[in-house]
Amino acid sequence: MRDVGAYPVGLRLGGRRVVVVGGGQVAQRRLPALVSAGADVVVVSPSVTASVEAMVAAGEVRWERRRYREGDLEGAWYVLVASTDPVANAAVSAEAERRRVWCVRSDDAEAATAWTPATGRTDGVTVAVLTGHDPRRSAAVRDAVVAGLRDGSLAAPAHRARSGGVALVGGGPGDPDLITVRGRRLLAEADVVVADRLGPRDLLDELPPHVEVIDAAKIPYGRAMAQEAINAALVEHAKAGKAVVRLKGGDPYVFGRGMEEAEALAREGIPVTVVPGISSSISVPAAAGIPVTHRGVAHEFTVVSGHIAPDDARSLVDWGALARLRGTLVVLMGVERIAAIAAALVAEGRPADTPVAVVQEGTTAAQRRVDATLATVGRKVADEGVRPPAVIVIGEVVSVGGAVAELAQATGALAGGLPDGGSGGAGSPAGEDAAENAAEGDGTAPRG
Repeated sequence: MRDVGAYPVGLRLGGRRVVVVGGGQVAQRRLPALVSAGADVVVVSPSVTASVEAMVAAGEVRWERRRYREGDLEGAWYVLVASTDPVANAAVSAEAERRRVWCVRSDDAEAATAWTPATGRTDGVTVAVLTGHDPRRSAAVRDAVVAGLRDGSLAAPAHRARSGGVALVGGGPGDPDLITVRGRRLLAEADVVVADRLGPRDLLDELPPHVEVIDAAKIPYGRAMAQEAINAALVEHAKAGKAVVRLKGGDPYVFGRGMEEAEALAREGIPVTVVPGISSSISVPAAAGIPVTHRGVAHEFTVVSGHIAPDDARSLVDWGALARLRGTLVVLMGVERIAAIAAALVAEGRPADTPVAVVQEGTTAAQRRVDATLATVGRKVADEGVRPPAVIVIGEVVSVGGAVAELAQATGALAGGLPDGGSGGAGSPAGEDAAENAAEGDGTAPRG
């Protein structure tokens, strides 16, 4: 008989009995998709992996702790044979054939009446690929299609009516490869992008020519587009039925004024989607070889804005309390005021020889790290000409992983992966987005 292909179909297994014979690695890989499909899953096996047992404990599947026996497929709609016992596998197949139950065989594809495709999901789309007898190719095709849909390189716009809305997208610390998959997809689908300098600007070059890009012009130590004007632009374009992306550096809710924008949109009845981003407070130290926590060294880390000096009456930071902590202190937007910050910490009891690292332009090709102590950091930053955006790390973790940091510096193998100069441009700074342009309310103060 000639070799015929498989007929592709989507099974709706919600509430229907599915039997899985075997509890090893194959079953462990296949069970989550069956659970997601809402199937009533019964695992028949003398033993199961720890992950499968955890699913049993969570009530996601049921477990018959024994070997397969005739009659186990009574009432089943679908069966997965995943045991290492060839005799039992053949018996399951025979029962499935008699009962006309679709049967997948992990050990013998030719003996199966159904094949499991290489499957991926993104934004409501399920991609399933079958290539007959070449599962690696199936997986490769699946991965390529899903990746293209996620990052927008495979254009497949949704042909359905849509109303305007705004996505507040955290672009990450600077390297365009560090934006989230969802953030990149929303950029690819946008009609209008309102972008900050602190967002990953290289991503803007990938946008189709019809996309309108509005520069919010939030440049450190320079002029800033008023927050009210940004809010107005978001509202205007969303009400015109456009898909709007507000692209920010870092995470929109970490010194990013994301909630201010979300509230302004909510008042106008405009739907808002918030896409978290990788915060520079964690990623930039990592890129420089610094863990913000380390066993036996730091059990906590605190992120604080340094855009207002410790002695400024507007400051909401309790520097005395921070000085008494033993963990890591990460200061964002603090370059210009680091001397005053360091002095305040020392005056409140933090040792003057506490290690400090200042990482400028983190995760980009222009990244550099300057090391000092609380006693010397003010002068060191001035002497080295450190400019924003930069992340300041204070604590003993700075001295951890010296060999890792040296290797990263020598090879360019940063945490985000920037060999041979990396993908981030010299003008793609790290750091969070907005309060970056203002000392609480006046819109004029510089940031670090």
